[in-house]
Amino acid sequence: MNSDFIVAVHALVYLNHKADIVSSEALAKNICTNAARVRKVMAPLKRAGFVTTREGNVGGYRFAGDASAVDLHMVADALNIRFVQSGWHSGDMDMKCLVASGMAGVMDDIFLDLDERCRERLAQISIADIDDRIFGSDGVVPFDGRPASSGAEG
Repeated sequence: MNSDFIVAVHALVYLNHKADIVSSEALAKNICTNAARVRKVMAPLKRAGFVTTREGNVGGYRFAGDASAVDLHMVADALNIRFVQSGWHSGDMDMKCLVASGMAGVMDDIFLDLDERCRERLAQISIADIDDRIFGSDGVVPFDGRPASSGAEG
């Protein structure tokens, strides 16, 4: 996984909370990254329909849709993110030893299973859940069971 997922979730929660058009520069300042990176991450979110854009001097991004209907699995899919994967494989498929020739495939299957389990959990967390966790909401239990924070500015 790379940090694009974190940038995307932060941006979507911020846009949902602001309920207005926010420039890439303002998003970048809140996320603590640069505006070019924000624009790169926001492009697939726009294609997925999670944000709309307006160009020009007062341009920027606006959250589109229902925050309770947009879950983190959907965000990961829009960004084509894998959470559990390996960039290296042990062994060699051409070796006669069954351990050496079979280990990469077995580990890939394990990583795919772990990634799917991660996505199943992310499907249970919406943008609205994160907003509630940050700002609190009467009667809402935070997604991890911990008490929600007080309604701080954001």
